[in-house]
Amino acid sequence: MASFSMSAEAICLSPEDNVAVAARHLEPGEPLAVGKRIVPLRERIPLGHKFALRDIKPGEPIRKYGQIIGFANEPIPLGAWVHVHNVRAEAFARDYAFGEDCPPTPSATERRTFRGFDRGADRPPHQRYGTRNYLAIISTVNCSASTSKYIAERIRSSGILAQYPNVDGVLPIVHKHGCAMSYDGPDHRQLDRTLAGFARQANVGAYILIGLGCETGTAVHLIENEGLIQLRGDRREPTVLTIQDCGGIGKTVEAGVRAVAELLPRVNNVHRVELPASHLILGLQCGGSDGNSGVTANPALGVASDLLIAQGGTAVLAETPEIYGAEHLLTRRAIRREVGEKLVERIRWWEWYTSVFGAEINNNPSVGNKEGGLTTIYEKSLGAIAKGGRTAMMDVVRYAEPIRGPGLVVMDTPGYDPVSMTGLVAGGCNVLVFTTGRGSVYGCKPTPSIKVATNSPMFERLRDDMDINAGVILEGTPVEQVGRQIFEEILAVASGKKTKSELAGVGEEEFAPWHIGPTL
Repeated sequence: MASFSMSAEAICLSPEDNVAVAARHLEPGEPLAVGKRIVPLRERIPLGHKFALRDIKPGEPIRKYGQIIGFANEPIPLGAWVHVHNVRAEAFARDYAFGEDCPPTPSATERRTFRGFDRGADRPPHQRYGTRNYLAIISTVNCSASTSKYIAERIRSSGILAQYPNVDGVLPIVHKHGCAMSYDGPDHRQLDRTLAGFARQANVGAYILIGLGCETGTAVHLIENEGLIQLRGDRREPTVLTIQDCGGIGKTVEAGVRAVAELLPRVNNVHRVELPASHLILGLQCGGSDGNSGVTANPALGVASDLLIAQGGTAVLAETPEIYGAEHLLTRRAIRREVGEKLVERIRWWEWYTSVFGAEINNNPSVGNKEGGLTTIYEKSLGAIAKGGRTAMMDVVRYAEPIRGPGLVVMDTPGYDPVSMTGLVAGGCNVLVFTTGRGSVYGCKPTPSIKVATNSPMFERLRDDMDINAGVILEGTPVEQVGRQIFEEILAVASGKKTKSELAGVGEEEFAPWHIGPTL
């Protein structure tokens, strides 16, 4: 994926490939020069879609990135469109070769910094260094979600936040869960871990908990299970308000407003300071992908990831179902065999998990992904892992587990963007980059989300929602140059520059914990 043959019309990503990717909409009859080949097109090829570079026999592997992305289910002649109508996904052997291609850890000659918030030595590193400064109102159960929102609305409408310029806002963290699950079971513990991850997020200066009072996911269980004890003067627990104990919604809102007002001065009493870039934990996500995601934005983000890791920082790859079929390229980069085996164990779990419900991992790509040119999950995965750059895979963690870095870490999450990003933020990511080919308009408070477009037409249509256009790579700009642009944007956003999603006010409705079990 490092070197490829490119023209204004098409890209061949590896000498082993038997398909090329359209860099613009192509019409039938156009004789295209792809490397040393002249390819006469038989039909219209949309931007991001593939066409055959030679005749392909039934059952023969389709290769992109030099890797298998599927198998021909019928004869595919030279110049024909290659997509879901003539390609199938089927199982094939992959050589995991644990650690055989593990690269050395990169090191930068110039040390970079950002202006962020230092929460103090009483927090561990992955919860200490923030890029934003929010006060969170965390709902333990859906039954208290509206009440949490009402508290935030009252604070905002009162005008009191104008007195606290260092506070980015009051953030209600609400969700649809918290009850109808097995007490102390896997779902309960995972929800606790996720809520605690947001409570202790480096971008959160303080928080209160709001519950109903009779839910399965009680605040007491959350505090005790996750050790949410604040050490400020006398040892004490965080502020907990329940609707039933307070005497109803109205009284809970009044109590919540008072609690937030008491915490605001402390949250405001933290200022941005110069911090090493090594304190950045970068969450990597792609959504609304297209056939150029793995050609432009994702490899450019991989360059930015490598630059951050060279600074001693951390980059976190997620979306395990969108690693499926490409996991062997990561296991070869594992720092130790057991790290690679942890990833394979998660892949096997996903095969089991989907089979329980009569589903297949290859129900991904989505409808929109396929319209953008992605044919199989293998193709999507090969493009998706490009976000992780070229450094060693240092660890594999479960959903919402603490990310301790440094280096490249994989977090086991679903591919669904809100659920995946929620896990990344809960794990400690203090800045996010989200690549998109179709145009995902996503934000994720309290962590800023930088949107990178994979193609110029979409970037121009959604200019108000996209931060960076990686589509210029299709027009001749080097991948490395766009990668450096993303890296510089990461530092700027970490220092306080608002992303397009923040300017649009997006990010409060996207908190979506992963609910893995039955609703009882």
